[in-house]
Amino acid sequence: MKISNSIFIFSKIISLTAIIVTGCFIVTNPIWAAGPSEQNPQSATQGFEATVLGTPPTQAATIAIPTNGQTFTNIPITVSGLCQTGLLIKIFANNVFVGAEQCANSTYSLQVDLFSGTNDLVARDYDNLDQQGPDSNTVSVNFNDAQFAQFGTRVTLSSDYARQGVNPGSLLTWPLILSGGTGPYAVSVDWGDSSSSTLKSVAFTGVVNVTHTYNQAGVYNIVAKATDANGTSAYLQLVGVANGKINGNLSSTNSTTSSGKTIILWQPMLIAVPIILAAFWLGRRHELYVIRRTIEASRQ
Repeated sequence: MKISNSIFIFSKIISLTAIIVTGCFIVTNPIWAAGPSEQNPQSATQGFEATVLGTPPTQAATIAIPTNGQTFTNIPITVSGLCQTGLLIKIFANNVFVGAEQCANSTYSLQVDLFSGTNDLVARDYDNLDQQGPDSNTVSVNFNDAQFAQFGTRVTLSSDYARQGVNPGSLLTWPLILSGGTGPYAVSVDWGDSSSSTLKSVAFTGVVNVTHTYNQAGVYNIVAKATDANGTSAYLQLVGVANGKINGNLSSTNSTTSSGKTIILWQPMLIAVPIILAAFWLGRRHELYVIRRTIEASRQ
Protein backbone atom coordinates (compact mmCIF):
# COMPACT_ATOMS: atom_id res chain seq x y z
CA MET A 1 0.00 0.00 0.00
CA LYS A 2 2.94 2.30 0.66
CA ILE A 3 4.19 1.64 -2.86
CA SER A 4 0.75 2.51 -4.24
CA ASN A 5 0.64 5.80 -2.34
CA SER A 6 4.13 6.63 -3.54
CA ILE A 7 3.12 6.08 -7.16
CA PHE A 8 0.03 8.24 -6.67
CA ILE A 9 2.00 11.09 -5.08
CA PHE A 10 4.71 10.85 -7.74
CA SER A 11 2.13 11.11 -10.53
CA LYS A 12 0.68 14.26 -8.94
CA ILE A 13 4.15 15.81 -8.66
CA ILE A 14 4.80 15.16 -12.37
CA SER A 15 1.48 16.76 -13.34
CA LEU A 16 2.23 19.84 -11.24
CA THR A 17 5.71 20.07 -12.75
CA ALA A 18 4.23 19.98 -16.26
CA ILE A 19 1.94 22.90 -15.44
CA ILE A 20 4.79 24.95 -13.92
CA VAL A 21 7.10 24.27 -16.90
CA THR A 22 4.40 25.36 -19.35
CA GLY A 23 3.78 28.58 -17.41
CA CYS A 24 7.48 29.41 -17.27
CA PHE A 25 7.84 29.09 -21.03
CA ILE A 26 4.87 31.39 -21.59
CA VAL A 27 6.47 34.15 -19.50
CA THR A 28 10.12 33.85 -20.48
CA ASN A 29 10.30 32.74 -24.08
CA PRO A 30 8.66 35.32 -26.41
CA ILE A 31 10.69 35.66 -29.61
CA TRP A 32 8.69 37.58 -32.23
CA ALA A 33 7.49 41.15 -32.46
CA ALA A 34 4.14 42.58 -33.46
CA GLY A 35 2.85 46.17 -33.65
CA PRO A 36 -0.33 47.70 -32.36
CA SER A 37 -3.77 47.38 -33.96
CA GLU A 38 -2.98 43.83 -35.12
CA GLN A 39 -4.86 40.57 -34.59
CA ASN A 40 -2.85 37.44 -33.77
CA PRO A 41 -3.32 34.60 -34.46
CA GLN A 42 -5.52 34.97 -37.56
CA SER A 43 -5.91 31.25 -38.40
CA ALA A 44 -8.02 28.65 -36.60
CA THR A 45 -5.01 27.30 -34.67
CA GLN A 46 -4.64 27.73 -30.94
CA GLY A 47 -1.60 28.33 -28.78
CA PHE A 48 -0.09 30.39 -26.02
CA GLU A 49 0.82 34.04 -26.64
CA ALA A 50 3.21 36.27 -24.70
CA THR A 51 4.34 39.88 -25.15
CA VAL A 52 7.37 41.73 -23.83
CA LEU A 53 8.31 45.34 -24.53
CA GLY A 54 11.50 45.96 -26.46
CA THR A 55 13.94 48.83 -26.12
CA PRO A 56 13.09 52.23 -27.66
CA PRO A 57 14.88 53.33 -30.86
CA THR A 58 18.49 54.28 -30.15
CA GLN A 59 19.46 55.94 -33.44
CA ALA A 60 18.24 59.48 -34.01
CA ALA A 61 16.75 60.58 -37.31
CA THR A 62 18.37 63.54 -39.09
CA ILE A 63 17.10 66.67 -40.82
CA ALA A 64 19.03 67.33 -44.04
CA ILE A 65 16.47 69.64 -45.69
CA PRO A 66 15.93 72.52 -44.93
CA THR A 67 19.16 73.93 -43.55
CA ASN A 68 19.79 76.34 -40.69
CA GLY A 69 18.95 79.96 -41.38
CA GLN A 70 16.69 79.51 -44.42
CA THR A 71 13.77 81.92 -44.82
CA PHE A 72 10.45 80.95 -46.41
CA THR A 73 7.53 83.02 -47.64
CA ASN A 74 5.27 80.14 -48.73
CA ILE A 75 4.04 76.98 -47.05
CA PRO A 76 4.12 74.04 -46.82
CA ILE A 77 7.85 73.36 -46.93
CA THR A 78 9.65 70.06 -47.44
CA VAL A 79 11.44 68.43 -44.50
CA SER A 80 13.54 65.37 -45.28
CA GLY A 81 16.42 63.37 -43.87
CA LEU A 82 17.72 59.95 -42.86
CA CYS A 83 15.98 57.53 -40.50
CA GLN A 84 15.62 53.88 -39.51
CA THR A 85 13.32 52.01 -41.89
CA GLY A 86 9.93 51.14 -40.38
CA LEU A 87 9.90 53.81 -37.67
CA LEU A 88 7.37 56.62 -37.54
CA ILE A 89 8.97 60.04 -37.99
CA LYS A 90 7.24 62.99 -36.33
CA ILE A 91 8.30 66.56 -37.10
CA PHE A 92 7.96 69.25 -34.45
CA ALA A 93 8.17 73.02 -34.95
CA ASN A 94 8.83 74.91 -31.70
CA ASN A 95 7.98 71.61 -29.96
CA VAL A 96 4.51 71.48 -31.61
CA PHE A 97 3.64 68.45 -33.78
CA VAL A 98 3.36 69.53 -37.45
CA GLY A 99 3.50 66.30 -39.48
CA ALA A 100 4.50 62.64 -39.68
CA GLU A 101 5.64 60.01 -42.16
CA GLN A 102 6.70 56.37 -42.03
CA CYS A 103 10.41 55.88 -42.74
CA ALA A 104 11.02 53.80 -45.88
CA ASN A 105 14.37 52.85 -47.41
CA SER A 106 16.16 54.75 -44.63
CA THR A 107 14.73 58.12 -45.69
CA TYR A 108 11.69 60.30 -45.11
CA SER A 109 10.32 63.40 -46.82
CA LEU A 110 7.11 65.27 -46.00
CA GLN A 111 5.40 68.63 -46.28
CA VAL A 112 4.94 70.62 -43.06
CA ASP A 113 3.37 73.91 -42.00
CA LEU A 114 5.30 76.64 -40.19
CA PHE A 115 4.53 79.28 -37.62
CA SER A 116 5.12 82.93 -38.37
CA GLY A 117 8.63 83.95 -37.36
CA THR A 118 11.30 81.51 -36.14
CA ASN A 119 10.69 77.76 -36.28
CA ASP A 120 13.00 75.29 -34.53
CA LEU A 121 12.49 71.99 -36.38
CA VAL A 122 13.19 68.62 -34.74
CA ALA A 123 12.55 65.08 -36.02
CA ARG A 124 11.71 62.30 -33.54
CA ASP A 125 11.37 58.61 -34.36
CA TYR A 126 8.87 56.22 -32.75
CA ASP A 127 8.46 52.44 -32.94
CA ASN A 128 5.17 50.54 -33.19
CA LEU A 129 4.79 50.69 -29.40
CA ASP A 130 5.08 54.50 -29.57
CA GLN A 131 8.43 54.43 -27.79
CA GLN A 132 10.42 57.54 -28.67
CA GLY A 133 14.01 57.60 -29.87
CA PRO A 134 16.53 60.43 -29.52
CA ASP A 135 15.90 63.89 -31.00
CA SER A 136 17.47 64.77 -34.33
CA ASN A 137 19.63 67.80 -34.96
CA THR A 138 17.69 71.07 -34.55
CA VAL A 139 17.23 73.20 -37.68
CA SER A 140 16.07 76.82 -37.25
CA VAL A 141 14.22 78.46 -40.16
CA ASN A 142 12.12 81.60 -40.57
CA PHE A 143 8.69 82.09 -42.08
CA ASN A 144 7.65 85.58 -43.25
CA ASP A 145 3.86 85.27 -43.44
CA ALA A 146 2.47 88.18 -45.48
CA GLN A 147 -1.07 86.83 -45.13
CA PHE A 148 -0.74 86.74 -41.37
CA ALA A 149 0.34 90.36 -41.31
CA GLN A 150 -2.59 91.29 -43.56
CA PHE A 151 -5.37 89.44 -41.73
CA GLY A 152 -3.96 89.30 -38.21
CA THR A 153 -4.42 85.57 -37.76
CA ARG A 154 -4.03 82.43 -39.85
CA VAL A 155 -5.67 79.04 -39.77
CA THR A 156 -3.83 76.04 -38.28
CA LEU A 157 -4.40 72.27 -38.32
CA SER A 158 -3.22 69.76 -35.73
CA SER A 159 -4.15 66.36 -34.35
CA ASP A 160 -3.61 64.26 -31.25
CA TYR A 161 -2.77 61.33 -33.55
CA ALA A 162 0.22 61.13 -35.87
CA ARG A 163 -0.59 57.56 -36.91
CA GLN A 164 -3.73 55.41 -36.70
CA GLY A 165 -4.43 51.86 -37.83
CA VAL A 166 -7.55 50.00 -38.94
CA ASN A 167 -8.38 46.71 -40.64
CA PRO A 168 -9.15 46.95 -44.37
CA GLY A 169 -12.87 47.43 -44.89
CA SER A 170 -13.34 49.06 -41.48
CA LEU A 171 -14.06 52.75 -40.97
CA LEU A 172 -11.17 54.93 -39.84
CA THR A 173 -12.17 58.09 -37.95
CA TRP A 174 -9.56 60.83 -37.57
CA PRO A 175 -10.14 63.90 -35.38
CA LEU A 176 -8.45 67.04 -36.71
CA ILE A 177 -8.11 70.18 -34.61
CA LEU A 178 -8.93 73.36 -36.51
CA SER A 179 -8.00 76.73 -35.03
CA GLY A 180 -7.28 80.35 -36.01
CA GLY A 181 -8.29 82.07 -39.21
CA THR A 182 -11.75 83.29 -40.17
CA GLY A 183 -14.71 80.99 -40.86
CA PRO A 184 -16.19 79.38 -42.76
CA TYR A 185 -13.48 76.84 -43.58
CA ALA A 186 -12.95 74.30 -46.35
CA VAL A 187 -11.25 71.11 -45.14
CA SER A 188 -9.91 68.52 -47.59
CA VAL A 189 -8.15 65.22 -46.85
CA ASP A 190 -6.16 63.17 -49.36
CA TRP A 191 -5.99 59.64 -47.89
CA GLY A 192 -3.04 58.52 -50.01
CA ASP A 193 -4.75 55.53 -51.66
CA SER A 194 -5.81 57.15 -54.97
CA SER A 195 -9.40 57.47 -53.76
CA SER A 196 -11.38 60.71 -53.92
CA SER A 197 -10.44 63.29 -51.29
CA THR A 198 -12.75 63.98 -48.39
CA LEU A 199 -14.21 67.49 -48.60
CA LYS A 200 -15.97 69.24 -45.71
CA SER A 201 -17.31 72.72 -45.09
CA VAL A 202 -16.85 73.79 -41.48
CA ALA A 203 -18.38 76.90 -39.94
CA PHE A 204 -16.38 77.11 -36.71
CA THR A 205 -13.04 76.11 -35.25
CA GLY A 206 -12.72 73.03 -33.05
CA VAL A 207 -12.49 69.27 -33.62
CA VAL A 208 -13.36 68.13 -37.15
CA ASN A 209 -13.85 64.35 -37.58
CA VAL A 210 -13.00 62.95 -41.01
CA THR A 211 -13.55 59.30 -41.96
CA HIS A 212 -12.27 56.88 -44.57
CA THR A 213 -12.21 53.15 -45.40
CA TYR A 214 -9.07 51.52 -46.82
CA ASN A 215 -9.66 48.54 -49.10
CA GLN A 216 -6.12 47.18 -49.14
CA ALA A 217 -3.42 46.70 -46.53
CA GLY A 218 -0.64 49.27 -46.54
CA VAL A 219 0.87 52.39 -45.03
CA TYR A 220 -0.56 55.60 -46.48
CA ASN A 221 0.53 59.24 -46.35
CA ILE A 222 -2.49 61.38 -45.45
CA VAL A 223 -2.44 65.09 -46.31
CA ALA A 224 -5.04 67.35 -44.68
CA LYS A 225 -5.56 70.96 -45.76
CA ALA A 226 -7.76 73.69 -44.30
CA THR A 227 -8.49 77.02 -45.99
CA ASP A 228 -10.31 79.88 -44.29
CA ALA A 229 -12.51 82.66 -45.69
CA ASN A 230 -9.46 84.91 -46.22
CA GLY A 231 -7.64 82.31 -48.31
CA THR A 232 -4.99 81.42 -45.70
CA SER A 233 -4.22 77.71 -45.61
CA ALA A 234 -2.85 75.15 -43.18
CA TYR A 235 -1.40 71.70 -43.90
CA LEU A 236 -0.90 68.54 -41.88
CA GLN A 237 0.60 65.22 -43.05
CA LEU A 238 -0.27 62.04 -41.12
CA VAL A 239 0.19 58.27 -41.44
CA GLY A 240 -2.73 55.88 -41.98
CA VAL A 241 -2.20 52.13 -41.58
CA ALA A 242 -4.43 49.43 -43.05
CA ASN A 243 -3.41 46.22 -41.30
CA GLY A 244 -2.29 43.20 -43.32
CA LYS A 245 -0.93 39.67 -43.01
CA ILE A 246 2.67 38.47 -43.07
CA ASN A 247 4.23 35.05 -42.42
CA GLY A 248 0.97 33.12 -42.30
CA ASN A 249 -0.55 33.59 -38.87
CA LEU A 250 1.18 36.87 -37.96
CA SER A 251 -0.20 40.18 -39.18
CA SER A 252 1.72 43.38 -39.70
CA THR A 253 1.59 46.67 -41.53
CA ASN A 254 3.58 47.24 -44.70
CA SER A 255 7.12 48.58 -44.28
CA THR A 256 7.05 48.41 -40.51
CA THR A 257 9.18 46.80 -37.84
CA SER A 258 8.43 46.30 -34.19
CA SER A 259 10.15 46.18 -30.84
CA GLY A 260 7.71 44.24 -28.70
CA LYS A 261 7.82 40.44 -28.96
CA THR A 262 4.93 38.08 -29.52
CA ILE A 263 4.83 34.39 -30.49
CA ILE A 264 2.45 31.48 -30.52
CA LEU A 265 4.38 29.22 -28.16
CA TRP A 266 4.26 25.52 -29.06
CA GLN A 267 7.55 24.56 -27.33
CA PRO A 268 5.96 24.23 -23.86
CA MET A 269 3.35 21.84 -25.22
CA LEU A 270 6.04 19.62 -26.77
CA ILE A 271 7.63 19.28 -23.33
CA ALA A 272 4.48 19.14 -21.24
CA VAL A 273 2.49 16.58 -23.26
CA PRO A 274 4.85 13.59 -22.64
CA ILE A 275 5.02 14.48 -18.94
CA ILE A 276 1.23 14.70 -18.67
CA LEU A 277 0.84 11.32 -20.45
CA ALA A 278 3.33 9.75 -18.06
CA ALA A 279 1.43 11.15 -15.09
CA PHE A 280 -1.85 9.83 -16.51
CA TRP A 281 -0.33 6.35 -17.00
CA LEU A 282 0.99 6.25 -13.44
CA GLY A 283 -2.35 7.46 -12.09
CA ARG A 284 -4.14 4.76 -14.09
CA ARG A 285 -1.79 2.11 -12.68
CA HIS A 286 -2.58 3.34 -9.18
CA GLU A 287 -6.32 3.17 -9.85
CA LEU A 288 -6.13 -0.43 -11.15
CA TYR A 289 -3.99 -1.43 -8.20
CA VAL A 290 -6.54 -0.05 -5.73
CA ILE A 291 -9.42 -1.82 -7.54
CA ARG A 292 -7.56 -5.14 -7.57
CA ARG A 293 -6.73 -4.92 -3.85
CA THR A 294 -10.36 -4.09 -3.09
CA ILE A 295 -11.61 -7.13 -5.04
CA GLU A 296 -9.09 -9.43 -3.33
CA ALA A 297 -10.09 -8.12 0.10
CA SER A 298 -13.80 -8.73 -0.64
CA ARG A 299 -13.10 -12.37 -1.54
CA GLN A 300 -11.34 -13.11 1.72
